[in-house]
Parts: sequence; structure tokens; C-alpha cells
Amino acid sequence: MNTSTSFFAPKYWPTWLGILVLRLLALLPYRLGLGFGRLIGITLYYLLPKRRHVTDVNCKLCFPELTPQEREQFVKDVFKNNGIGIVETAWAYWGNKKRLIARTEYRGFELLDDALSLGRGAILLGGHYSQLDLGGLLFSVYKTPIATTYREHNNPLMDTMITKGRSSFSIPVERKKIREIIRKLKQNLIIWYAPDQDLGRKNSVFVPFFGQTAATITATTNMVRFNNSPIVCLHLRRKEDDSGYIMEIVPVPDFPSGDEVEDARLMNLAIEAGVRKAPTQYMWVHKRFKTQPDGDQKLYNTKER
Repeated sequence: MNTSTSFFAPKYWPTWLGILVLRLLALLPYRLGLGFGRLIGITLYYLLPKRRHVTDVNCKLCFPELTPQEREQFVKDVFKNNGIGIVETAWAYWGNKKRLIARTEYRGFELLDDALSLGRGAILLGGHYSQLDLGGLLFSVYKTPIATTYREHNNPLMDTMITKGRSSFSIPVERKKIREIIRKLKQNLIIWYAPDQDLGRKNSVFVPFFGQTAATITATTNMVRFNNSPIVCLHLRRKEDDSGYIMEIVPVPDFPSGDEVEDARLMNLAIEAGVRKAPTQYMWVHKRFKTQPDGDQKLYNTKER
């Protein structure tokens, strides 16, 4: 980021307004915050037809058993959960941490203890759940610092806010800084890595995700190879009764397999298993299947019905 950039220039005023709104949302008590988040989500459902269409296409591809009425409700629920995710991000950066941690159930963390006992760090395979940033905060009660990889935001002010917010509970590392990632692993730290977005054809292979062909990056295999580090997967979800959260560590069987394509398939299976535990809490608003082996990227280009 250009440190000489003036964040008080008019072009950043909308961003400052957004930050102010987030700071106010962070003041909301838990139950009221969930309700207000759902209101934000259903508002965005009507204001963002393109994202609504992307979500509908993803739902149709990945959950073909749903009726049109069930699919419509699924899409609405995705937006509601992503609206809650906005409030949860505000809580993660500026909220009452003790209150949120007290509402969290931790499962399977002995697997992470076993992984770290080897002294080679650990890869924590994550997914883009709606409560992504809150997950980092909830994880912060774990005894070992965690390094979270991220992609630099195009808006320098937004990037500064996100990095500062995540720094309160983790060590943010830009995902292209490979040497820094290796250094953290050699320090026996955890690298939290979410590779479940379509980043194009480069450095990707095509393997199934929810039964659909998905461009999947192979960097996870390389991360494990850097320091011969063990890998586990994090499943994160909000409880159905809205009483709190579940953070669950599960193994990634047979990873690494010795083949990067098979590794990518195993990785997607591990993430998919977590998504299926609370399907509408996932960020289905992203174009997960836009890159296809034949170059066809028109899945999301049809006119919205």
C-alpha cells in the first residue's frame, strides 16, 4: 500500500462511512445483532440481483434435489447468513470478545495439539464461511498464535482496516509472501488457509466440489511440502438455535497423497463436509465454478429469471 495515500480524500469517504456503520454494529448485543444481520441480508437480497443470481446458480448446481421453492428459500437464507456475517465481522474487530468466546463450543482441538507436537507448524484448512473473520477471533483462545493468509484488498483504506482488525486476533500474512509463510511454519505456528475460491486457471487443477467441476489451486500441497507440515481442517458454523458457534477440527485423510490433483480432491472433500453441516452459512455469493476445463465461463452469464 502507498503510505503517502491520503485516506481523507473524497474517494475514501464512502469507505469511512462503511467503517462507521461497522463500528456501530459492533455495539449490538448478540441476539439483536443476529436479527439485524438477517435484516441486512434480506435487504441485500433485493438490492444485489447479480449476486442473487450467482447464488441461485450455485444452489441449482450443488443442490439439484431442491424444488424451486426450496431453492428460493435457500438463496434467501444464504443472504441472511451473509448479512449476519457483516455484523459478526464488526464483532470480531471491535466487539466483546469474552462474550462471543463464551458462546463457542470447541471440538477436536486435540488433533491440532498432536499436529503441533511435531514441531513443524500446521496448515489449518478453512473455508469461506459467512462468519469467516469471527472464526479468527473465536480461534484466538487457542494457546498458539495463528497466521491468517489473505489477499490484499484493492481499496487501500479497506485493506488497512481489515489488516488492523485481524491483527487483534491473528498474524495476517499476504498469501503471495511465501517466504513469510515458510518462516511461520518453521516457528511452529499455524497457517490458516482458505483455498476454496475460483482464482482462475493458473496454478489450478479441476476436481469436484459438490459434484461440480471446480478450478482448485494446488498451493495447499506446496504449503505442506515447505516444512513437511501436517494439515487439518476447520469446520465452522453457527448453532441452529442461535445460541453460539461450533469450531470443529477434523482430519484430512490421506493428505498429502503424492499427487497434487488427488490432494485438491481430498481438500475439496474436507471443505465440502464442513459446508454440508450448515449449507446456507457458506459464501455461495462467489462464482465458485466460473472457470471450466474447456474455457467456458458462461455459467453465471444467463439472464436472471
